[in-house]
Amino acid sequence: MLTRPPTFHLRRGNAPLLISIPHGGTLVPEWLRARLSPEAASLPDTDWCLDQLYDFAHELDATLIAATYTRYVVDLNRPPDNASLYPGQHTTGLCPTETFDGHPLYADGNAPRPEDMADLMAEYWHPYHRALGDELERLKSAHGRVALWDAHSIRSRLPRLFDGELPCFNIGTANHATCPPEITDSIVKRAEQSGYSWILNGRFKGGYITRHYGNPAAGIFAIQMEIAQRAYMRESSNPAQYDGEIAAHLREHLRVMLEDLIIQVGAFGARGAKTP
Repeated sequence: MLTRPPTFHLRRGNAPLLISIPHGGTLVPEWLRARLSPEAASLPDTDWCLDQLYDFAHELDATLIAATYTRYVVDLNRPPDNASLYPGQHTTGLCPTETFDGHPLYADGNAPRPEDMADLMAEYWHPYHRALGDELERLKSAHGRVALWDAHSIRSRLPRLFDGELPCFNIGTANHATCPPEITDSIVKRAEQSGYSWILNGRFKGGYITRHYGNPAAGIFAIQMEIAQRAYMRESSNPAQYDGEIAAHLREHLRVMLEDLIIQVGAFGARGAKTP
C-alpha cells in the first residue's frame, strides 16, 4: 500500500526563530493534476526553491516548517473564511480557481465544489497551522518571545497584481501591527545596506500567517518577507532556474537579517517593552 507524502516538513530548532514556507510545495495530488489547465500545470505561482535559499536555517538553530503540496490545493496563507486580505486588489483565494495571471486553474470548469473545501482544509490547511501554532508556543515557552519569519517569493513582474517591477525585499508587518519598529528597524537597516531594492509594508503587508500569529503583546513578532525571484533565480529561463551564484549574495544578507532578528527578539524585554 502506497503511503501519501506528508503535507509538510518540520525541522525543530531551539533558537527563538521559526521560519514558515507555506507556498514552496510542488506535490500535486492525482485528482488535482488531472484537472489542471495547461497554464496551471507547471505551477507558475510556486515560491520556488525557498528550501534551498534558507537551508542555512539549521545553522542558526531555527525551526523551519515547509509545505510540500502546491498552493493550488488550498492556500495556507489565506484565512479559513476566505476573506480578502487586500480588499479592492486582485488576489487569489483559499481554494484558488485562477493563476496570478488570471488564467483558469482548472480545465473545463472542474474546480472543487464549495462543499469540498472543508475536506481540503482538514487534510492540508489545519495540519500545517496546528504544527505552526504548536511550534510557536514551544519556542515562546522556552524563551518568553519568538520571531515568526514567513518566507515567500514571487515573480518580479506580475502586471495583474502590481505595477512595474517589484522591489527585491518586500517586508510586511501589517503596518507594524505584527512586529514593532524597534525590531523591524534592524531588518530595514540590513536591507538598506544590502544594495537590493526594498520596501516596508508596500504591496505585500503580510498574509494570514503574519496577521493571525503576530501578536507583539503576547511575545510573538511576525514578519513576512516576500522576495522578488530575480534576486536568486534566472527568471528569463523557461522555467525559471535557481542560480546558486546569484543566490549566494542574497543568502548572506538573509542570514545576517535573521541573526539580527534573533538578537533583537532576545533583547526586546530588556529594553523595557511590555512582555507577557
